[in-house]
Amino acid sequence: MAKTKEQLQTEADAEIESAKPMYKQVNNERMEFEDSDYAQAKIDLGNSKWEAQQFGYIQARQEAYGSIGDQLDQLYWDIDADKLDKTGVWYKAIKKVKDDNPKPS
Repeated sequence: MAKTKEQLQTEADAEIESAKPMYKQVNNERMEFEDSDYAQAKIDLGNSKWEAQQFGYIQARQEAYGSIGDQLDQLYWDIDADKLDKTGVWYKAIKKVKDDNPKPS
């Protein structure tokens, strides 16, 4: 089940707190984060977690789909075999990608 933005932000806050002390480089000098830096790091990590949850499936699907050429070849052979339905190779391959990488609810 998908987590709420608030749950993800709580996780991010805890991760940043456990990573303390954190440092930054300013004018070739190593300095510990200021309170405002920690606050921004928490916001950034929370947003990153939210975006990964909400949109990560898109990249996962894109990486899992075969090339357009391969998909067209599958469609050609499915049409030739009169399998332009749920029994075809192309449909099964696309369904597997979608099942393995569902949209968050």
